Amino acid sequence: MKDVQTMLIMRASKVAAVAAIAFFASLVAFGNITDYQTNFNFVFHVFEMDTIFPDATIKYRAITNPALQHAAYMLIIAAETATAILCWIGAVRLARRLRADAATFNRSKGVAVAGLTLGFLVWQVGFMSVGGEWFGMWMSQQWNGVPDAFRFFVTILAVLIYLSLKDDELA
Repeated sequence: MKDVQTMLIMRASKVAAVAAIAFFASLVAFGNITDYQTNFNFVFHVFEMDTIFPDATIKYRAITNPALQHAAYMLIIAAETATAILCWIGAVRLARRLRADAATFNRSKGVAVAGLTLGFLVWQVGFMSVGGEWFGMWMSQQWNGVPDAFRFFVTILAVLIYLSLKDDELA
């Protein structure tokens, strides 16, 4: 069995990792809200599919209705914001139970797991699958967010896996 100090450090590192994702999602959501038009341009071009390969036969998938484009962008912002909020709440709950028994600490992971899972879904499903594959974002020289989305969701997934590891008793 590990000593108490080591276990506390491991628990604290899980809190810090969840808080780091909360901070990241907060910055992304804040940027999308406060610089709406600049970031909307990205969504616009992905949905319009106007910068994918000229001979691509998937252009029929484009969404050119501005109301639908804005609605989808607002949904993205809402999901990013919810990711941040859930991860912040999760980090606080974990921090408050840092010295609790193992069962209590492990049970307190739920909200953080929900936030991390939502974040994973935003960047993996939303950006990699829908944006990257359905709208062919990977074909765009200028509006390809696939590499960034991959970095984001792999980082979130790593934190989710780490957090999900069961914690032992402190004593």
